[in-house]
Amino acid sequence: MPKIALQALFVALIAAVAAAAGVYLWRAGDGATQTAETRTTGTALIGGPFALVDHTGKARTEKDLLGKFAVVNFGFTNCPDVCPTTLQTISDALEMLGPAAQRIRPVFVSVDPDRDTVVRLKTYRKAFDDRFLMLTGSEAAVARAAKAYKVGYSKMKPAADGGYMVNHTALIYLMAPDGAYITHFPFRIAPEKLAAALKKWVARSS
Repeated sequence: MPKIALQALFVALIAAVAAAAGVYLWRAGDGATQTAETRTTGTALIGGPFALVDHTGKARTEKDLLGKFAVVNFGFTNCPDVCPTTLQTISDALEMLGPAAQRIRPVFVSVDPDRDTVVRLKTYRKAFDDRFLMLTGSEAAVARAAKAYKVGYSKMKPAADGGYMVNHTALIYLMAPDGAYITHFPFRIAPEKLAAALKKWVARSS
């Protein structure tokens, strides 16, 4: 079989496996696959221990997410479109929720620790809802957190000026106040739809 045909077959197989697993990767230039809210059956092994630092330099672990619903997203601050769009969507949804938003903790975890320092995250956070917990850490610490949430990411080949992009899973995870995984949403979900879903889960726990 020609080399090009083999490569195409390999890509198709990877895509099929990813789709079956409910994983959507952001890729430079084309965005992630548009889907509706996705639920799983049984208990998903998403979430778990992590040890990172926030936008103030304070050490944070998974225990800091307990007590509230956590809306968790992974990305990087140099992302040109998907990441800022997703964080704005979350910010808008929280605004729509009004007082109910106090029961939700929005979380952003950087997959680009080399550039996303505490100072960088503190500055980036100013563009979004001020309740956001921005997290970063060493490469090993970020890798552990990403593994816990089944998030894939990889640094792309640097451009001539040294800049680079990062491929990464672009889902929005909803975690329960006890740390259990509830569901996830695609990054292109409308703020109104995300707000409605969050309102439903908050109401259920009242």
